[in-house]
Amino acid sequence: MFGAGHRGRHVRVRPVHPAQGQGDDCLGQLGGRRLPTEEGWLYLATVIDIASRRVVGWATADHLRTELVADALTDACRQRRPTHPVIFHSDRGCQYTSQQFASLASEFGIRLSVGRTGQCWDNALAESFFSTIKRELLGTSAWPGRAAARTAIFDFIEGWYNLHRLHSSLGYLSPAEYETALAA
Repeated sequence: MFGAGHRGRHVRVRPVHPAQGQGDDCLGQLGGRRLPTEEGWLYLATVIDIASRRVVGWATADHLRTELVADALTDACRQRRPTHPVIFHSDRGCQYTSQQFASLASEFGIRLSVGRTGQCWDNALAESFFSTIKRELLGTSAWPGRAAARTAIFDFIEGWYNLHRLHSSLGYLSPAEYETALAA
C-alpha cells in the first residue's frame, strides 16, 4: 500500500497512429444513445473508426434491441469492407454480448472486445462522440418526430462530423481530411 498522497506513476506511450502497436486493426467502438422526439425515443447506434474518428456505420430505430447494433455494424462493414482481422470494442450492453451479434461479427471476421463493468473510459471514443452530438446537435433542436430526427442525425454525421468537424487528436483535421492524409 502506498503512503497517503503517493501514487504510482505509469509511463504512457502514445503511438503516432492510434491503431499502431496492436496486432489487429481496430475497426471501431460502438455506442448507443436515445434521442427524444414527440413520437417517443429514437435510438442511435454508431461504429467509429478508432484511427480516424470517422463514424463509419450508424443506424437508428425505435428500439434498443440487437438488430439496431447489428445494422450499425453491417453498415460499417459494407463501407469499410475489412480484408484482415479487426477488433470491435463496445460496452457490456446485452445487445453487444448477444449470440446474434457475436455470430454477425464472426461472419465479418471481427473479434469482439468489451469493456470492464462500470468503466465508461473503456469506450471513451464512443462516449466522446455522444457527448459531441449531445452538445452540438441535441442542444439545438427538438424534433417533432423520428423522421425529422433521423434527417438531422444524417446531416450531422455525414454532412458535418465526418467531413468538417476538427479533432485535436487528429492534428486539427476532420476525419475525412485525416484519412486522405493517411492515404497519401
